[in-house]
Amino acid sequence: MMKKVIIATKNNGKAKEFKEMLGKYDLEGYSLLDLKEPVEDIKETGTTFEENALIKAEAIASQFNLTVIADDSGLEVDALNGEPGIYSARYAGIEKDDQKNMEKLLLALSGVNPEDRTARFVCAIAIARPGSDSIVERGTCEGSIAKEQKGTQGFGYDPLFIPSGESRTMAEHTPDEKNSISHRKNALVKIEKHLKDL
Repeated sequence: MMKKVIIATKNNGKAKEFKEMLGKYDLEGYSLLDLKEPVEDIKETGTTFEENALIKAEAIASQFNLTVIADDSGLEVDALNGEPGIYSARYAGIEKDDQKNMEKLLLALSGVNPEDRTARFVCAIAIARPGSDSIVERGTCEGSIAKEQKGTQGFGYDPLFIPSGESRTMAEHTPDEKNSISHRKNALVKIEKHLKDL
């Protein structure tokens, strides 16, 4: 029997990726959109990806008395001193519009040479369990920002992000290709031993 784990997200794209990855550990993931009981919006008051992931995981684990896996992820662009960072989802406004975020990013990088457009996707994953210490790990995917959007797969900044050693954007990768190199996968690898223990 698969163990149920709550995935602390209302983002369909992120939930789908997590469910696919958790499946190989015999863990059945349920996103916040799958739950019948409403979940209050949790204020992410941390200053790092790790702090925000822990805040979400612990708050929801306390509410449901179940194991919760939460992540906080985003894009760090070196030429922008690490922006948008923890504000990646709401970079262009609180409505969290992917297209507007990408347009703002391209505008901010206009005139920046290709070799100076280095960036990375960052993901911090936290596991919170009632009665146990929480766990958090970080994974990254290095790359650069393209001059224009390409591809229709994925979500967020995927149409602009070119992983290192690739000529295609993340949005031009199949879901399986993306899951093999993504920041989320790299963070999951680090917490693999904890997932097995669940």
